[in-house]
Amino acid sequence: MAVARAELGVRTSPVGQNNPRITAYHAGTNIEGYDDKASWCSSFVNWTLCQAGLPGTGSALARSWLNWGEALSAPRPGCIVVLTRDDPSGWKGHVGFFLRADAQQVHLLGGNQLDEVREHFYPSASVLAYRWPLLV
Repeated sequence: MAVARAELGVRTSPVGQNNPRITAYHAGTNIEGYDDKASWCSSFVNWTLCQAGLPGTGSALARSWLNWGEALSAPRPGCIVVLTRDDPSGWKGHVGFFLRADAQQVHLLGGNQLDEVREHFYPSASVLAYRWPLLV
């Protein structure tokens, strides 16, 4: 979480510009070379884990995290949370690091949350999975 927190405030640049930090997040994924206008929540999680010496999915798709690590029956601070977006059976999603939950929302630290690395909240009903790295 310290690596992710150190990135707080990194944000998408205005149209016609590119934030090279977000391009660096993409470098460890299947969309290496893309600019900061491509969805980057999964790229951020991949980059963060790489900095911590843990493997990621290598994919820019948020739902790629559904098959990563081990499933948790309940969230732990810092676990990866996979959310649905639009259609629960579709391919779209969002991913970030769990901070806390209340009766109706989960609070995440993640990238591409309102176009920046920040804390933000999402409906608890949109949670698809809580994941934890496999530690050997």
